Amino acid sequence: MPETEGYRKGSEMRRKLLGDAYADRTNNTTYKDPVMRKFIDVATETVFGALWTRPGLDLKTRTLICVVSDAATGREPELAIHLRMALRQGWTEEELTETLLHMSGYVGVPIIRECMLTASRVFSEVKAEPKA
Repeated sequence: MPETEGYRKGSEMRRKLLGDAYADRTNNTTYKDPVMRKFIDVATETVFGALWTRPGLDLKTRTLICVVSDAATGREPELAIHLRMALRQGWTEEELTETLLHMSGYVGVPIIRECMLTASRVFSEVKAEPKA
């Protein structure tokens, strides 16, 4: 994909949100596949480059919106990504756990149970990663 201004901004934002190590790891695994490479190229320009760089909300708030949206719709692979982003933007495990628990009264206990299992796994993975 030709590197547009939106793509460049999106690539910088994606790395800021996920960290270089995670971005590099997924680029060399999931997004090495030509089909998935097309996906991440489009997402980099449109989602990270256009939505995440808009004024009006800080990155910390945007990450919580994503966590809530993923949890409410049962998008556990995306929830794992957005929990990682939320931790990097300053949300604590306790705050994210309470957010998910609070949602159980609104979207249902079974879906939040699955989200809590995802959160527990992500929290453990992040703790085990070397600090940059």
